[in-house]
Amino acid sequence: MNMIELIRTRKSVRTFDGRPLSEEDVKKLSDYAATITNPYGISVSFVFLDAKEHGLSSPVINGEHLYVAGKVPMVAHCEEAFGYSFEQFVLYAWSLGIGTTWIRGTMKRELFEQAAETADGELMPTVTSLGYPATERAEADIKLRATVHGDERLEPSELFFDKTFSTPLSASDYDDALDAVRWAPSAANRQPCRVVKDGNAYHFYLKHSSANRSSATWDVQKIDLGISICHFMNVTGGEFSIADPKIGTDESTEYIATVTIKNK
Repeated sequence: MNMIELIRTRKSVRTFDGRPLSEEDVKKLSDYAATITNPYGISVSFVFLDAKEHGLSSPVINGEHLYVAGKVPMVAHCEEAFGYSFEQFVLYAWSLGIGTTWIRGTMKRELFEQAAETADGELMPTVTSLGYPATERAEADIKLRATVHGDERLEPSELFFDKTFSTPLSASDYDDALDAVRWAPSAANRQPCRVVKDGNAYHFYLKHSSANRSSATWDVQKIDLGISICHFMNVTGGEFSIADPKIGTDESTEYIATVTIKNK
């Protein structure tokens, strides 16, 4: 599959067929994880964790044997960098036929952090289970996906804009790269990413949701923005920058980054 197909077909897998991953597939994943970079230049590490050895589980996962925890230094833009890199891993796993799901809350976090040897000054925002998808999903899996309306997305006119937030982007400017952004996964499927197009520059913004505010030292919705930027840049390439264009926004909308496409 090409990148567009990977993005459009990949879904969260919470029900696995019970087979451990082959040694060959584990090696492919491990080797690939070691090569992953992001445009922020912030290192994200991937720790493979045997579920039985470490006593790890999640109430929404069935049939798993292996998890991967992601860790990142607690620095500026670490959430966006983490989202970008972790999604690269997730997409590669799907290209091998291996299912994943972003697990942020439905786990005993302290057990995973201990197993991953998370150090002071590090964050472990997310883990994923790894496995071969089962032919039928467990009832809890079906209910969870229905609860968050996982197969639905906001209309493009609610997400993408032309020069200002008062003008929705015309249908003629809606392309595969923006469609890849629209289908990016997000916490509780809240879809916080907004994009303002100005010529060849695509300015990414975060529409904060009060439901995702917490006392945590990191912002889960900034991880979602990293995922969206990952999708966009995997489709288009482009030059990444952080330079606020000072477009008028409301109080809940925050500038994140810009991707400029050459020769478009």
